[in-house]
Amino acid sequence: MNVRKFFRSFRYAMEGLVTAVHEQNFRFHLVSAVIVMMAGLLTGLSIVEWCIIILVIAFVIGTELINTAIERVVDLASPEIHPLAKQAKDVAAGAVLVFALASVIIGLLIFLPKWF
Repeated sequence: MNVRKFFRSFRYAMEGLVTAVHEQNFRFHLVSAVIVMMAGLLTGLSIVEWCIIILVIAFVIGTELINTAIERVVDLASPEIHPLAKQAKDVAAGAVLVFALASVIIGLLIFLPKWF
């Protein structure tokens, strides 16, 4: 195993995160995650609830990163407007929407009983 190459891969991953921060939807998900974590701290979540919240946040942010990567690759492969390119981008965005909606439902299931 090449240690230098291994650590360089972390730098590339961080560059990817910095690139993604320029995306409006990614920033929205980050802000949402911070708000949920602050609400979790104020609410006093259990360890299991924190694990669920962290996993949900990771899934939403992870799918947003994959969506951004797909959009960039599609734009590179098909710079002109093409119906299949649009479908690929729309399906990737739909995957993020599914995870985001599921995360809202999970958040409500965790937080509402503690608040009411």
